Amino acid sequence: MSQENKPGLEVCLSPALLHLYDLSQKIVVIIDVLRATSTICTALYHGASKVIPVDSVEKCMEIGRQLGAVTAGERDGHIAPGLEHGNSPLEYPASFIQGKTLVLTTTNGTRLLHMAKDAEEIVIGSFLNLSVLCDYLIRRNKPILLACAGWKDRINLEDTLLAGAIIDRLKSRFDIQCDAAIIAEKLFSASRKRLLENMQQASHFKRLTRHGFQQDIAYCLTIDQAAVVPVYRDGAIELA
Repeated sequence: MSQENKPGLEVCLSPALLHLYDLSQKIVVIIDVLRATSTICTALYHGASKVIPVDSVEKCMEIGRQLGAVTAGERDGHIAPGLEHGNSPLEYPASFIQGKTLVLTTTNGTRLLHMAKDAEEIVIGSFLNLSVLCDYLIRRNKPILLACAGWKDRINLEDTLLAGAIIDRLKSRFDIQCDAAIIAEKLFSASRKRLLENMQQASHFKRLTRHGFQQDIAYCLTIDQAAVVPVYRDGAIELA
């Protein structure tokens, strides 16, 4: 395939930069490795009927009451007051979540999801669904924006690494003329054999470790643990 016939691929490293990109014709991949998109993939892989992402704790509680759903979320790494569960993917085994609706609010990931509403399609990315996600994006063959949630509008290591891992698999099929994409791919290439080790320098690694979430971090960096492609449509995330 010649370069001019390939769809484009770009990376937005922070929600604060999202306004610089035209989303209207693109598939936007939402990336929040620690931990929102990892939790969404895990819950759906384990049989949740859908995940409803909301941007406030109050809305989470209200929808939870209306639907009899599981309400979950965090603020600054802790379970948000008033909610039943947190943002740890390990809280959502099939024995608990199968057949249920999960209403989720998080510090970074759910906010970015709502910011990307002008996209042609919104899908959820994590290391846990890396292979099936890349296969899906190749089949769709449309321009892509990998949108990293970061941490409170700051760029973070783990989301940039996942963007790089996706680019590593897609680069021969897409036209990449984006410096952020080049940075992400080079970072992943240098880290691919030592993901967990390299993550120990990251601010969010230190933040979650202080709260005792080391198992979450290791799980969220595991490739192909939850082979699903979650798609956001009409206010809810369901399987593609």
